[in-house]
Amino acid sequence: MKQLFLLLLTVFFIGNTFINAQNNQRLTARFYGKVMDANSNKGLEFVSVQIHIKDSVLAGMFTRSNGDFSFDNVAVNDSMFLIITAIGYKKIERPINVKISEMNEMDLGNFSVEIEQQVLANVTVVATQPVLEMGIDRRVFNVEKSITATGGTAIDVMRNIPSVSVDVEGNVQLRNSSPQIFVDGRPTILTLDQIPADNIEKVELITNPSAKFDAASTGGIINVVIKKNKRIGINGTTSLSVGSPRVLGGNLNLNLREGKFNVFVSANYNKSGGNADSKTFRQNKKNGLVDNYFNQYSQNDRTRKFKSLRYGFDFFIDNRNTITISQNIVNGRFLNNEEQSQEYLNSSKVLTRTGIRTSDETFGFKRNNSQFIFTHKFSKTGQQISADVNYSKGSGDNLTYILNSYFNTNGTSYADPSKVRNVGDNSNDQLTLQVDYQNPIGDNAKIEAGIRRYNQNNTSIFNAYRIGQIGEETKLPLSNYYTFGEVVNAAYVTFSNKIDKFAYQAGLRVETSNFDGELIDKAQKFGYSYPEKIKNIWDALFPSLYLTKTIGDQEDIQLNYSRRIRRPNFWQLNPFIDINDPVNIRQGNPALRPEFTNSLEFNYNKNYTGGNFLGAIYYRNTLGDITRYSDTITAEQFQQLNNAAVDPNAILNTYINSISQNRLGIDLTWQQTVAKGLEIIPNLNLQYRKIKTDVANQNLSNEGFSWEFKLISNYKIDAPNSWLFKNIGLQLTGEYESPEVIPQGRRKEQYSVDFAMKKDFLKDKKGTFTFSINDLFNTRRFGSIYDTDNFYQDSYRRWNVRSFRITFSYKFGSSNFSLFKRGGRPEGGDSDRDTPPVGEG
Repeated sequence: MKQLFLLLLTVFFIGNTFINAQNNQRLTARFYGKVMDANSNKGLEFVSVQIHIKDSVLAGMFTRSNGDFSFDNVAVNDSMFLIITAIGYKKIERPINVKISEMNEMDLGNFSVEIEQQVLANVTVVATQPVLEMGIDRRVFNVEKSITATGGTAIDVMRNIPSVSVDVEGNVQLRNSSPQIFVDGRPTILTLDQIPADNIEKVELITNPSAKFDAASTGGIINVVIKKNKRIGINGTTSLSVGSPRVLGGNLNLNLREGKFNVFVSANYNKSGGNADSKTFRQNKKNGLVDNYFNQYSQNDRTRKFKSLRYGFDFFIDNRNTITISQNIVNGRFLNNEEQSQEYLNSSKVLTRTGIRTSDETFGFKRNNSQFIFTHKFSKTGQQISADVNYSKGSGDNLTYILNSYFNTNGTSYADPSKVRNVGDNSNDQLTLQVDYQNPIGDNAKIEAGIRRYNQNNTSIFNAYRIGQIGEETKLPLSNYYTFGEVVNAAYVTFSNKIDKFAYQAGLRVETSNFDGELIDKAQKFGYSYPEKIKNIWDALFPSLYLTKTIGDQEDIQLNYSRRIRRPNFWQLNPFIDINDPVNIRQGNPALRPEFTNSLEFNYNKNYTGGNFLGAIYYRNTLGDITRYSDTITAEQFQQLNNAAVDPNAILNTYINSISQNRLGIDLTWQQTVAKGLEIIPNLNLQYRKIKTDVANQNLSNEGFSWEFKLISNYKIDAPNSWLFKNIGLQLTGEYESPEVIPQGRRKEQYSVDFAMKKDFLKDKKGTFTFSINDLFNTRRFGSIYDTDNFYQDSYRRWNVRSFRITFSYKFGSSNFSLFKRGGRPEGGDSDRDTPPVGEG
């Protein structure tokens, strides 16, 4: 790792030395001028001015507050030309006519730029982006086109993305694997349901990340890019959402760009509720024969509230140095009131007793994230170095009251009621330090390198108390107090090059990791360190290789390989026992080890008029796959949990390392305009999965075929002369997931349909009305079947119920807005120069 750091510094200094040597051999000169608004004749700030030669950029900058620009030490050439661009203004492209023998400096004059016709009032109309942009290494989903997610959260956005599936608990999978979630290219402690959909600009899917990305991305990466408008002046959007059940939300995005500063702020409130339900049907066995039956029916009335605030600024020190500082604050509060009815039947299916369990839970959390980013661009095009510090801190609290009552079939009491009070608090923090450097070598080659340190600490206190008949409390053994710390150090280097129609990228990442956990009140330690010894150095090396070939007009094929790691998280490691469901309790496994995956992909990408096709064949081999394992609790475990309102026939769900898992799949995505205003995006994912697992001499291996199909359709009504129907867009998203094998059974099929309608109105389309229905036919549910020697269980859960949402959004903005004015003129301005524009006078 030290050697990689030295390599990064060496490349940095050698590159600069080479550039300076090259520049010293050329005749250089100074070029300067001014850019003005054609209507007001005032200087324009932050206009992009570039000097080009053929396809290369010799120099570039943004104009100063008074519209001035100046380029020093520009290598002189007899075929240079100037390009001036600004958002909302027409582009200017002019040749620079120079005589090299006379060069010392040259005044290029004043340039008057005219407003584009599509800039109406205070709102800038930009080109329409496609819903999905597919590339050979990633797919970019434009969230603005996701009508069904308007007013919702990032979970609603994910349901509209090909190759991505979301279960009823909000867990996201990419090609049936758990991806790593990034926000603006960096890890986050926020969950997807804590990120407002209205704050997201786009989502990037990277199915097989290169060595540049975290090695802990076995299932790929989903990068959520937050909106940050950089248009000059003040711009913003605001929205209000109402709906059922108990849906209420509001959002504000505001941006101000003036002088060297770009200030942004967004605030969001999101509330939702509803009645969720679940059912469980179980057969308990002895010696392979059914001994008794158990049925459970649950109703959950829940309310979820989120509040978030994000603010920060970009400081443009000069043309090549930028600092970005941002702060993100999220608070949430959940209320869950659940009632479970239980049926106990003998081997002849005769009811022997019943039970009723009620629980009232309150859960709250706070999250804070601070980010500092510094970027320096060198004079050489494409060469830059960036450093960022990312610090996150969070805390949570939980309070639950549980009452379990049992009755005989005649209604009399079967046993004394069990009363339990659970109370918990937790805190955590994460610190990421990262430096990235890139340097082009020639026209087609580039070297990239970087170093990274990630550190997180977590503390959790959980206490469970049995409440006696007169209110006295007894602390139960399942109470715990634990802490853990995790450190990951990484360095990477990649080299890419293009030779004619063939391109390649080779990279190597080095990561060392350490996890130390401790149960304070039990003096029990758990965790891991990778690599454990120098002879296990392969556990710290993660190579990647990408080979790309252009085979036709906008047609490419690619073969890529990477090695990744998935480390168990603290919930999977922590031996804490979760008893919220008395018949399906959960516990972590301190003996878990990381899993390693070798991933191979072949991609074919074709762009053509009116559409795009991306096909992928992928193979993943995972050693030590972290997988879920379930079994009935032993008599000893039940005794430990006695008086904790846990059923004696409860299933204990934990995690194990399987021997291996292999996935072979085909992922096909097609984006096509089939008629005027109608676009469809079908996605088909076919996968064969084979799991090899052995637990306590029990062979739990399983294999099988599964498939998923998703269809996203967008239609814009073509009725320009109809006030009622013009500017109306419709979106319909349908998804089906077939049953999928797991070590002890299979997941059941699931399917759902979402619908939304959007209408733009008011002058210049400033206002937008959106109506959406989540889970149109009320079918979204998650189920599983476990078939073992000790039990057979068929169950399903519904955490997301059908909801309706109406959202009104309004856009506003003014490019003339200024906080810093003196005498009606922007601060820093000066009188117009007498020099006329080039070609005039």
